[in-house]
Amino acid sequence: MTKNEIENLLNDVKSGKTGVEEALEILQNFPYTDLGYAKIDHHREIRTGYPEIVYCAGKTAEQVAGIFKVMVTRENNVIGTRADEKTYELVKSVVPEAEYNPVARIISVQKKKLPAAPGKIAVITAGTSDMPVAEEAAVTAELLGNDVLRIYDAGVAGIHRLVDKLPEIKKCRVIIVIAGMEGALASVVGGLVDKPVIAVPTSVGYGANFGGISALLAMLTSCSAGVTVVNIDNGFGAGFSASMINRMK
Repeated sequence: MTKNEIENLLNDVKSGKTGVEEALEILQNFPYTDLGYAKIDHHREIRTGYPEIVYCAGKTAEQVAGIFKVMVTRENNVIGTRADEKTYELVKSVVPEAEYNPVARIISVQKKKLPAAPGKIAVITAGTSDMPVAEEAAVTAELLGNDVLRIYDAGVAGIHRLVDKLPEIKKCRVIIVIAGMEGALASVVGGLVDKPVIAVPTSVGYGANFGGISALLAMLTSCSAGVTVVNIDNGFGAGFSASMINRMK
C-alpha cells in the first residue's frame, strides 16, 4: 500500500467506515504481491520513504513487464534499473506512460512528482567513458526528486577542468564522483570540498584495472576524509544514497 492508501484507510477508521480489526487485516494481508517469480514489496515506501525499485538485469522482459504492471497500480512512482531496449518496449506495451533513458538504462513511471529536495547533487566523472554509470546515478537522483549538476570528463589528467567548476560544485549538498582507471578523482575532490563525497569506481580501464578493482581499492584507501565508496559501476546506489543525504534536515 502507498502512503496515500494508508492515510485513506486511517480516515475510514476514524469516520467509522472501516473497523479497526478490518483495517488491521488489510494491512497484514497486503504487504506484497506474489507473482511466483517475484514478491513485490508494497510497504517499502512506508518503511523507507522510497518505493521498491526493480533491478531488471537477469530478469526476462516478460518478468519485468509483469512486475511493472502490478507496481504501477500500487505505487506512486516506479523505477527499473539496468534495463535494455527490448525490455522497455514490452513494459511500455502494458504501461504506456513508461519512459526510458537509454544511457542510464532506466525505465521509469512518474505518477507523482516528489517534493523537491532542499539542495543539489553534483555528479562528476573522470572521463566520458564513465557516463553510463554517471547517468544511472544522475537519473536515479532526479527521479527521487533532486536537482542534479552534471560535470563530465573532468579527470586528473586535466585538473583545470575540475577547478573551473569548483564554485558550482561547492554549492551542492552532496557530490558523487565517478572514475575508472586508477580512481584518483575521488580523493582530489574530497580534498577540495566540505561536503560528503560518494565515490563510484567503474570498470573502465586497461587490463591492470582488473574490471574496476584498482579504482575500488584506490577509493577505499583514499586519504581524503569524507569519501565513502559504493560498489563497482553502482551508479544507482550512489544516486539513491545521495538523495537520502540531500533530504536530511
